[in-house]
Amino acid sequence: MVGTVEAPEVNGTLFEGGVAARVKADLLKDFNLHTVVRLPEGVFAPYTDIPTNILFFDTTGATRTIRYWQQPVPVGRRKYSKTAPMAFEEMADCLAWFTAGGDDARTWTVPTEELIQTDSEKRVVAVNLDLKNPAAADAEEHRAPAAIIGGILERERRMVDLLREIEALVAERA
Repeated sequence: MVGTVEAPEVNGTLFEGGVAARVKADLLKDFNLHTVVRLPEGVFAPYTDIPTNILFFDTTGATRTIRYWQQPVPVGRRKYSKTAPMAFEEMADCLAWFTAGGDDARTWTVPTEELIQTDSEKRVVAVNLDLKNPAAADAEEHRAPAAIIGGILERERRMVDLLREIEALVAERA
């Protein structure tokens, strides 16, 4: 019986198994995938709302390591959209990093051997290029529970005020 490795359940060509995994493994062997730029949700809205990745290959040989860049969403926004698209200027830090290198919380490097999963007979079963930023969990901002409760109460108060206004309008018309 042949052993298998379960691939995570995700969508898109960066993470599919089977034939797609073998094609990706061949690409990593035959070409140098040197950079992956991870774009946030909505960059290509309205065509797709999912996060998008840009892959940079060259023909200098096999891929040994891949540099990743996580493009952040501007402060105060959750995602991009058709009416609030990404501006070219927002990619300035990425362009500087791409040409000059360097490290910060938006970048990480992964050796190729960590990406390719094989079965017991050394056949490629999965190649996952969709790696999350290992520093992202540290960078997440969580509101304090008291702030969350305060926000809920404030919305509730506003809803009660609106209901009282509607009630007053209905009473005037009656």
